[in-house]
Amino acid sequence: MHTRRSSRSFRTAVTLLAAALLVSACSAGASTSSATSAADVALGALPQSTPAALSSYYRQKARWRSCEVPGFECATLRAPLDYDRPAGGDVRLAVARKKATGPGERLGSLFVNPGGPGGSAVGYVQAYAGIGYPAEVRARYDMVAVDPRGVGRSEPVACLDGRDMDTYTQTDVTPDNARETTELVDAYKKFAEQCGAHSAKLLRHVSTVETARDMDIVRAALGDAKLNYVGASYGTFLGATYAGLFPGRSGRLVLDGALDPSLSARRVNLDQTAGFETAFQSFAKDCVQQPDCPLGAKGAPSAEVGRRLRAFFRKLDAHPIPTGDADRRTLGEALATTGVIAAMYDESSWAQLREALSSAMKENDGAGLLVLADSYYERDTDGRYSNLMSANAAVNCLDLPPAYTAPEEVEKAVPSFAKASPVFGAGLAWASLSCAYWPVRPTGEPHRIEARGARPIVVVGTTRDPATPYRWARALAAQLTSARLLTYEGDGHTAYGRGSACIDSAINAYLLRGTPPVDGKRCS
Repeated sequence: MHTRRSSRSFRTAVTLLAAALLVSACSAGASTSSATSAADVALGALPQSTPAALSSYYRQKARWRSCEVPGFECATLRAPLDYDRPAGGDVRLAVARKKATGPGERLGSLFVNPGGPGGSAVGYVQAYAGIGYPAEVRARYDMVAVDPRGVGRSEPVACLDGRDMDTYTQTDVTPDNARETTELVDAYKKFAEQCGAHSAKLLRHVSTVETARDMDIVRAALGDAKLNYVGASYGTFLGATYAGLFPGRSGRLVLDGALDPSLSARRVNLDQTAGFETAFQSFAKDCVQQPDCPLGAKGAPSAEVGRRLRAFFRKLDAHPIPTGDADRRTLGEALATTGVIAAMYDESSWAQLREALSSAMKENDGAGLLVLADSYYERDTDGRYSNLMSANAAVNCLDLPPAYTAPEEVEKAVPSFAKASPVFGAGLAWASLSCAYWPVRPTGEPHRIEARGARPIVVVGTTRDPATPYRWARALAAQLTSARLLTYEGDGHTAYGRGSACIDSAINAYLLRGTPPVDGKRCS
């Protein structure tokens, strides 16, 4: 990561920010097909035997070296760029681990993924999971992360430079006229064109299926008979895909903040929009109970809070305010909305959001909201961005077709999005257009994942999750034949390690003793 953070703040930022980009780019599980059309399509398992053409990859052994982070080891492994043509070249995968500390019998490797797509698993394990997961888990498992192909240290997809990303993130995503619509479309086209120009070969091979197959190669290289795994947000889609492809090699899998792979893009994006509205309603109710709430007096109804925030966004749309930024960026509607959305993922960010909104609304100072927006996009103080946004689009736009293919389609959809979320709906509707101009054709469709023959898989859902609505966890649990649904009744995105002793003890029991929770268990 570009800045030093505490383990808690890193964990929250990586998981939530990567997941948040499911909205601003294309959503995992996206397609123009309907959920019904996916009912008869299930991800099929691959043969248990290793194809001869892949044997050299499966015979690899990790050569560990010291990392830049004390206590961790790093290695580089190879995977075929194209699994259909293994002789056509390799992609390099960055792997990091922290060995089990003991005491107790070592249980093997525990792979972790923070979500995205585009979140760096290596950064996540080094800054949070490898030091912040429960001590008893770290004592028994080697904590392992592999950056997915195209992400972080694994041959990252490259699109826009820092200056162009600044322009892109400030583009108005609620166009009011034909000129603004053209500007937004042009921004999406430029982003896509630059991705194609800088990463043409790689863009065709960053699908979730390929990444799941890469994880199996890494599993073999580390000497594990089965893959043990904790994935958050998009990481649940990756983990479920692994289980669908390799049910016999799936060990103890925990999927936290689950995605439903059978949904169409329009349903996915609409569900997420409603999820952000649910989160905002929780924030609004809390805000008006606080003395520093800038959006309403004590007891003000949530609808009034929402109207005031929308009015503030409209004001910024016409007249951006200063931020004191070294690169002279101002706070317009786009960055302000991003900052608010970023704070919806974790209730511990609500106080920061109130302060940022107060400064912007009362003092004409947009610095606080800009900080939230920059953390969302993983932009450092020198104007450099991680490749999170680039990888996010590359994976999502390849996995499944776009939700919309023309501005006219979005215009017709805006009312339904605005109904789902009066605060965020219009912007999230227009954000669904970005994959329409992608330079590489998608390779997937909506589908169910059953993973017949897999060990119990723990699927975790949070009832007021903004980015992965609770219904998705229920849907994925219904698809997976061995799923155990674990519910957290609360706010925020994902549940493990966020303060619920009930959730943590249930997951720890499964990881350490192989005892899954009773299906339907609920925690608060």
